[in-house]
Amino acid sequence: MRLAVSTLGMPGDGLERAIEIAAGHGCEGLELRLHPDTGVHAGLSEQERRSVRRRIEDAGLEVSALAGYVRVCAPGPDEPVVEALLADLRLAADLDAPGVRVFPGGADPEVGARRLGAVAEEAGALGRLVLVETHDAMATGAAVAGLLDAADLPDAAGAIWDLLHPWRHGEEPSATLAALGPHLRCVQVKDAVSARDTTPVPMGSGSVPLEESGELLCAAGYGGWVSLEWERTWYPQVAPVEEILPGAAAWVRRFTA
Repeated sequence: MRLAVSTLGMPGDGLERAIEIAAGHGCEGLELRLHPDTGVHAGLSEQERRSVRRRIEDAGLEVSALAGYVRVCAPGPDEPVVEALLADLRLAADLDAPGVRVFPGGADPEVGARRLGAVAEEAGALGRLVLVETHDAMATGAAVAGLLDAADLPDAAGAIWDLLHPWRHGEEPSATLAALGPHLRCVQVKDAVSARDTTPVPMGSGSVPLEESGELLCAAGYGGWVSLEWERTWYPQVAPVEEILPGAAAWVRRFTA
């Protein structure tokens, strides 16, 4: 497994500081949150995109994924969703990110499958993936797998397993991994107080089944990205991500086959 860290855990820090944190704590990659506050978003000019990519590569890092906010199953017309997703996929190509995270944002897999189909040709041409996270209305592996099975686009779409959300919605890690199966492309790792209180806590000090999840991923031979998603942007009272990264790095080392 390869360790990355999400810039969601670095509110107020610019790209240079994010690179410094990642490189200084044994990460191989950065998961870049797409938002004006982070300085990385689809509105960047061609020159700005080259600069972002160069600075990351010069530090010996890769972009593990772009954490976008498109809601692929959201109610409403398709066109705005498709346009926003295509813009993020083009940014991913310019930054050499393998894919773009999307949220379901709705419970109808046919809506999401239709929109994934609308971007599949360009995603394939760009060599990038749409990565559907286990989140909101499709928080379980079974739900995300249902969407991806309906789309049937293995070369254009995959899944991100956020270890928190399926578990807190009652799905055991073994069931999540079995459901996602060949769709799995990235894992977001974190710990939290409980299924009801999702306040982030240091790795191994909360209730998320990290031990079981790590053993399952190791047994399955998973060798992809594991991104520490330390949600300090939403929980500003928690410790800086630099204090949490050593625990995430130890978890990755422990469960890397």
